[in-house]
Amino acid sequence: MKSPKELLFLALGGSGEIGMNVNLYCCDGKWLMVDLGMTFADPYYPGIDLVFADLDFIEQRLDDLVGIVLTHAHEDHIGAVPYFAQDLGVPLYATPFTAKLVHEKLVEAGIEDEVELNVIDHLDRFELGPFGIRYVPLAHSIAEGNALLIDTPHGKIFHTGDWKLDDEPRIGTPATEEELTAIGDEGILALVCDSTNVFNPKPSGSEGEVRAGLLEAVGAQKGRRVVVTTFASNVARLQTLGEVAEATGRKLCVAGRSLDRIIRVAKSCGYLKNFPDLVHMDDAMDVPRGELLVLATGGQGEPRAALARIAGEQHPVRLEKGDVVLFSSRQIPGNELAIGRIQNALVEKGVRIVTDKQSMIHVSGHPGRPELVALYDWIRPEILVPVHGEIRHMAEQAQLGLDEGIPKAILQKNGDLIRLAPDGPKKLSEERAGRLVLDGDIIAPADGEGVVARRKLSQNGLISVALAVRHDGQLLSDIDVGAIGIPLDEDMEAFVAEAKVEAADAVRKLKGDRKRDRIAVAEAVRLAVRRAGQRWSGKKPVVQVLLRES
Repeated sequence: MKSPKELLFLALGGSGEIGMNVNLYCCDGKWLMVDLGMTFADPYYPGIDLVFADLDFIEQRLDDLVGIVLTHAHEDHIGAVPYFAQDLGVPLYATPFTAKLVHEKLVEAGIEDEVELNVIDHLDRFELGPFGIRYVPLAHSIAEGNALLIDTPHGKIFHTGDWKLDDEPRIGTPATEEELTAIGDEGILALVCDSTNVFNPKPSGSEGEVRAGLLEAVGAQKGRRVVVTTFASNVARLQTLGEVAEATGRKLCVAGRSLDRIIRVAKSCGYLKNFPDLVHMDDAMDVPRGELLVLATGGQGEPRAALARIAGEQHPVRLEKGDVVLFSSRQIPGNELAIGRIQNALVEKGVRIVTDKQSMIHVSGHPGRPELVALYDWIRPEILVPVHGEIRHMAEQAQLGLDEGIPKAILQKNGDLIRLAPDGPKKLSEERAGRLVLDGDIIAPADGEGVVARRKLSQNGLISVALAVRHDGQLLSDIDVGAIGIPLDEDMEAFVAEAKVEAADAVRKLKGDRKRDRIAVAEAVRLAVRRAGQRWSGKKPVVQVLLRES
């Protein structure tokens, strides 16, 4: 069957949430994937570290998938690559810094020889099926943040990726107003645009301003040890901190494996020139207290990162009363409690903490409203498609675009198949767009039995019941009851005794064929013990019945 001549858009991740970006474009039956990201799990997924978009939709169309183009190297845009790229079986495309970080992920997964990774070095146009693609450099909180200019027979798409405007980016050379206006002059069908900071009434701010702020903040800490925590991937911030260390007469120590990796890759790509020599963390305490600047991972409260271990005095770097920790990063939603725990632990030790609310030591990598409006004026699309945000962010950007004169805007979410041309935008259908989780070494459905059961166990606890019955339903022995995660403590013995009695009564009350039905016996016991558990604890515990028949 011949595919219709049309241009489609489908987000499998990143629309209706911040993170896990996976976007698909279809031109005349051929599909292009832009980014393949993941997100970190929250307490809703106990025991889970990573969450991925369910790629079932495109996995059913692999013969028509022409490639995967990566906009930049943040985990929510490349983090799923080592888990799915081999099975998808199509080439990857990235600029040098992103490509090197992706290559390291492929090496760690042992699949570097199984996945084709193409490096686009000079921002030249390249062709993938019916798509003509060109990288357009934009400022962001990582080296080589890029938009994509995607040319199709139905019109051009400007896919922003993550971006901001920055007159002093410190790393890289973003496209200018004149260059972006020239792109708009070519005629843009659709602007697919980052929505993260649409509620911010001010511009995001410049890395140049952060340099001045950090220089002032560190310079003021005479005689004190200073730790700065920031996102490891923010190469511009690392460049700044190297310069700040030298300008304030401090030795620089780096604490965190992800920082080591980013610094190594950045240098190999020509960034971090003249970066100062580093003091090893094991030697950091030999440096006079007022002459040390420590750059540490863990600003989002990660329990195994360097900052958490420093706060818990489980790290070679030690802080004393009066020392200072600068949080040169913003809280990612959902991390507030974890960050608060570390900050409280630091303050309890007499360490002073400084955040971006107190000093100009961080700016966002995403556009505020004035930046969005400026881009609209330069690109002048016919259609605005907000992405990369929760529903409230995307709805607000859609309205902002319409208010600023964009003719059409569409609010879509993960799974909404949108026709951009002809006669677009129009929602055609709702496709499967679920979530997968990485549980140990297993990738499983986020709503699968195993994950759902674990959530119930974490919330309600477990009661196990073991009993033996004769083939006619008569009890052969005492019933054993055990409980895990039911905080009865002093009342546990009384609860167990009562649960045993009620389980035995439930067996005795069965009549006729039900008395000899193994499934009916087990279910009667389960319900009786669950009622007892709920009566004693106020929860609905999971009850597991082990039934032996003789």
